[in-house]
Amino acid sequence: MADLDNPYYLHPSDHPGLVPVSQPLSDDNYASWKRAVTLALNGKNKIGFVDGTIVQPPPDDPQFRAWTRNNNIVASWLINTINKGIFASVIYSTTAAEIWNDLQTRFEQQSGPRVFQLRKDLMHCMQGPLSVSQYYTRIKTLWEELGEYRPVHHCNCGGVQPLLDHYHNEYVLMFLMGLNESFSHI
Repeated sequence: MADLDNPYYLHPSDHPGLVPVSQPLSDDNYASWKRAVTLALNGKNKIGFVDGTIVQPPPDDPQFRAWTRNNNIVASWLINTINKGIFASVIYSTTAAEIWNDLQTRFEQQSGPRVFQLRKDLMHCMQGPLSVSQYYTRIKTLWEELGEYRPVHHCNCGGVQPLLDHYHNEYVLMFLMGLNESFSHI
């Protein structure tokens, strides 16, 4: 019986040609791409190959070949999820973690302009010809991507809750302000 909790376990469907996410990384979708890839790698128990928690063993270690095989699979998956313009800059990286860190360094530094664009899009987001559901999906997508650029707080004291409530109220008001005039009576 296979140990599914072992990060070195490879399912028969885990091959180098696998494309674990549907939208390839481009110049303007790093946050959503990173989230999708993180979910996919967590689902396959391979996130440790990109975040550095599964370190490369020495060549004489019995796990070295298994680590190398898995690292190459994960590196292939990452390469399969980036567009051709970015592909050339990471193809010669030796580990999946190097590819991940290179992309993170390159694209997270561009967060200022992306945050600006997201805030601008939110300010101008209107329902227009969209259904309420389509409009909500559009504005929620912008909110969530913007949330990826906020610092993460690890607090158990409840002190962050008023800030989260404030953000929620801001989102509700922004949503309501963008609805068509036909909904103003509601």
